[in-house]
Amino acid sequence: MLRRFSINFALFSMGVDALAVLFSLWFASYIRPPLSKLPFILPIEVPLRMPASLYIIFPIAWVGIFAAFAIYDGRKYIHVVDEFAMLSLASLIASISLAGILYFSFREVSRALFLLFVLLAYALFLAWRALARFLFRIRKEWPDTAHRVLIVGSGPLGRKVQTQMEASGVEKMTLVGFIDDDLFGSWERREDILGGGKDIRKIVRQGRVSDVVIALPHSAYQHMSEIVMRLDDLAVRVWVALGFFDLALYNPEIEDFTGIPLLDLRAPALSDFQRLVKRAFDLILGTLFILVALPVMGGVALAIWLSDGKPVLFRQKRVGENGRLFDVYKFRTMVKNAEQLRSLVEHVDEKGDLIHKAKDDPRVTSLGRFLRRFSLDELPQLFNVLGGEMSLVGPRPELPYLVEKYHPWQRKRFAVPPGITGWWQVHGRSDKMMHLHTEDDLYYVANYSIWLDIQIMVRTAWVVLIGKGSY
Repeated sequence: MLRRFSINFALFSMGVDALAVLFSLWFASYIRPPLSKLPFILPIEVPLRMPASLYIIFPIAWVGIFAAFAIYDGRKYIHVVDEFAMLSLASLIASISLAGILYFSFREVSRALFLLFVLLAYALFLAWRALARFLFRIRKEWPDTAHRVLIVGSGPLGRKVQTQMEASGVEKMTLVGFIDDDLFGSWERREDILGGGKDIRKIVRQGRVSDVVIALPHSAYQHMSEIVMRLDDLAVRVWVALGFFDLALYNPEIEDFTGIPLLDLRAPALSDFQRLVKRAFDLILGTLFILVALPVMGGVALAIWLSDGKPVLFRQKRVGENGRLFDVYKFRTMVKNAEQLRSLVEHVDEKGDLIHKAKDDPRVTSLGRFLRRFSLDELPQLFNVLGGEMSLVGPRPELPYLVEKYHPWQRKRFAVPPGITGWWQVHGRSDKMMHLHTEDDLYYVANYSIWLDIQIMVRTAWVVLIGKGSY
């Protein structure tokens, strides 16, 4: 189900706007000839032939200008007046821009037709957005996924959060209970107090908690870091009152949580616009890559099956964005019982770091070495990309048992979606253990741009061709 402030809805909006431009251009060309009968409109030749290239240029240009004006950033235009005002301004700029394109290319296009097109497109933009707002208002199903909330602190502030949640009328938001003990102040004991600070990890797991709201009195704020550290490796969102930016996983953001302004310590490292561009980039290129790679993947699967039998694919749990586990897919390059033979290659180096890969790994098959040499074993991860679990570019998804050994600062690499390739891969590949060189991933997180993604993908092609660090 689409949510108004989601990336999927932003992409949906871009698609609807592009279709609106196409329909408006077609419909304007259809109704323009009959208007020649009006005294103030010049007659034109029938049938009317529109340049086919305009059906490509106009949608791309209009949607691009809307994106530049942040029309697809739902959080920026909460109120309908603000959204429609900016929509009008962006439409005016787009109309002027497209008129300029026609002036320097297709000057034979009727001015009356262009004016009809602009008015139709603008009307459709307003109409579908008004309908969407109406449907979101009557649906009353925010959020789309169930939120189970645990509140740390059962004092006045914690009870205020509870009251706001109950008053909001959100059906899919459930209060699991409170965490409190003498550490946080001697509040009245109630049945909904599930335990103390030391019990928070167990309660989060048993209660399937999705959001933790820290609502402590000012006198107990010195224990904030202890609570945050206990939740560090759990896939929950952590909300807290203002003033603790240094505990954030990456860039904290202030958001409204049931009417109370709180600081989201697990806010994504990428802005909504950056995430939208990155997701669109992944969907477009990922689809193209899959279409091109399907014959190759079929050949690889057949070769594995003929040489070593089933299974052809290897599925493994990996840690993704915000610590969430997902199944990553690869072509099998090792013997069938490779996981049981992990001790053959794992060792601790002189610095005390765990090394889990080796160039002469006895578990890798002869075909597997060839596949790894050209990274062909990674091709099935394109389906992880289309599923939204991974991106084309980003930090590699790490093994859970290695993540358990991470230092707190290393966990910041999970602030963006994991990728098939990344800054770490083009600066060493397997010559560097990802958990020992997290600084490369943090560089990517801090300097992300779509141009950096493109640069990494181009450099990846060269790294794969020369086979540097692949084993």
